[in-house]
Amino acid sequence: MKKNEAINNIKGLSNLPGISGFEDEVVKYVRKNWDKIGKTDTDGIKNLYLEDFSGSQSGLTIQLDAHSDEVGFIVQAIKPNGLLQFLTVGGWVPSNIAAQKVKVRNTMGNYIQGIVTSKPPHFMSDEEKAKGLTISSLSIDIGAKSKEDAEKRFGVRIGSPVVPDVLCNYNEDTNLFLGKGFDCRIGVACMMDVFDELKEKYLPFNLVGTLTSQEEVGLRGAQVAAKRVQADLAIVFEGCPADDTSSEEYMIQSALGKGPMLRYFDVSMITNPEFQEKIVELAESKNIPVQVSVRSGGGTNGAPINLYNGAPAIVVGIPVRYAHTHHCYVDFHDYEAAKNLVVEFLSTLTKEELSVLAKPLG
Repeated sequence: MKKNEAINNIKGLSNLPGISGFEDEVVKYVRKNWDKIGKTDTDGIKNLYLEDFSGSQSGLTIQLDAHSDEVGFIVQAIKPNGLLQFLTVGGWVPSNIAAQKVKVRNTMGNYIQGIVTSKPPHFMSDEEKAKGLTISSLSIDIGAKSKEDAEKRFGVRIGSPVVPDVLCNYNEDTNLFLGKGFDCRIGVACMMDVFDELKEKYLPFNLVGTLTSQEEVGLRGAQVAAKRVQADLAIVFEGCPADDTSSEEYMIQSALGKGPMLRYFDVSMITNPEFQEKIVELAESKNIPVQVSVRSGGGTNGAPINLYNGAPAIVVGIPVRYAHTHHCYVDFHDYEAAKNLVVEFLSTLTKEELSVLAKPLG
């Protein structure tokens, strides 16, 4: 994609609502693009597949993956005064939720603006102030006056999905995006761009794309996709948490503006060392900035893909400052570096090299 196309694509994806289980609009958006370059299909868990990709051949299969869902909330109950009790979908910290704007999807499919509110400090005891926020102490106020008002006038019900109400902006001077949902919409955008770059190239292998659902609640869509694709090798695109504002300098491994992060280890997967080193060496030879990491936490779609039939998987993580909050920063240079690295790898990979990577011990 040209730069302006890529920027608009990133902004468009960031702005789409799509918490886990409700990824429909993201799937429709990506499918419209993928229908132009191959055969697409979906399944019951709302995964999207790109198969018969133009230029790719039969033989060993490489899977490119990114997840469609974002963190958000779901209405658990409606209180007599019209406030909405909610549960989190994905990982949230209560202090990052209070006083933020959200959008609640009603029964007509429209989005109603709301505010995450807590008990005003004027009415809190000293004990309540000292206790701090919990999810159960927060509610969503959509302006309803009663439970009946919330249901009939606003069309909200138990089970209504809720997303942060944020519009993405791009600053031409700093090359920074500020928006929501970059875990993993920035990864989705990058995967789309890679396919766009490769659509006219001959590839000596079968290249399949998977836009997988429900990653934020247990890597669920990827488990289903792994069984269908049965990849020999996989590249997973992610929006990974940037650590350059929260870690000591010697521990920073995913800084904004220093390239994508390639992780050797997290709690869900040990990256195949040969695959990791090949990618790192390729980046060095092409002067593409990358960062390497070993994570004490984390977990990505690489794990279920790797575990299904042992396919070596690598995670290309684009740093996201303040992931799993309403407002996140992403550097366009990191996005470009990630795209260029994967395009270079796939464009130059031979059938023989793929066979060795897929089965490193022969």
